[in-house]
Amino acid sequence: MTGDERRQQLSDVLARRGYADLSQLVSELGVSESTVRRDLSLLEDEGLVRRTHGGAFFVSDRFAALNYAAREVTAVSEKEAIGRATAALLQDGQTILLDGGTTTFQVARNLLSRSMQVVTNSLPIANLLHSAAHIELIVIGGYIYPRTGVALGPYAQQMLSSLHVDAAIMGVAGITEDALYNANVLMVEAELQMMRSAGEVILVADSSKFGRRALARLGGWEMVDRVVSDGALEARWQDVVRNAGAEMILAGVDEPTGVGARS
Repeated sequence: MTGDERRQQLSDVLARRGYADLSQLVSELGVSESTVRRDLSLLEDEGLVRRTHGGAFFVSDRFAALNYAAREVTAVSEKEAIGRATAALLQDGQTILLDGGTTTFQVARNLLSRSMQVVTNSLPIANLLHSAAHIELIVIGGYIYPRTGVALGPYAQQMLSSLHVDAAIMGVAGITEDALYNANVLMVEAELQMMRSAGEVILVADSSKFGRRALARLGGWEMVDRVVSDGALEARWQDVVRNAGAEMILAGVDEPTGVGARS
């Protein structure tokens, strides 16, 4: 294997996983630690990875889907309706966890005047809520993933593992009949810990996410208690949700209170 081929393989591994430590990369590539360090240095110079103490994160947009700014203008009215409907499910005084993403950001917008404790790993959501008068905000730390502004990695997972929340509001990149997906392995690892920390898991996803897969499998429907989507969701997908044992809530785009139809 040439050096270029080895670095391509190294880049592919990090693109799949989001983050890997040196021992994992040495094992994966079958080369010495010094070789991995040299290759990571070259990839960092190209802007593909960012080295940390003991490992590296993938930061290139080469394999990216839409970045956060672009996703903000995708299915805007549907996400706004989902945000209103989801906020209507929550009670003042609860402790909730908000995953990063543009749909969960819309949930946060509808909590600005509410009184509750909010935990998040999202910088955009933290920036929105930090001055809200009746919100007690807890921000999860860690490596900030540049495409989405969320904290990920070992430090984030360690902090999440010590928490318990009443409800976790989660977003995903893809939904099929038997599984949920997100954009990379590092996101999935953090989200799994979020779900374990929650008394209830509420999945928020506009109808375009259904019938799609993404890079990393998050898990099956057994982890989800409620699903909030928009009224354009096809009946067959509504049946998938109900048959999985989750409550299906459809948010009306034209409904100002955001109270959705439940089933």
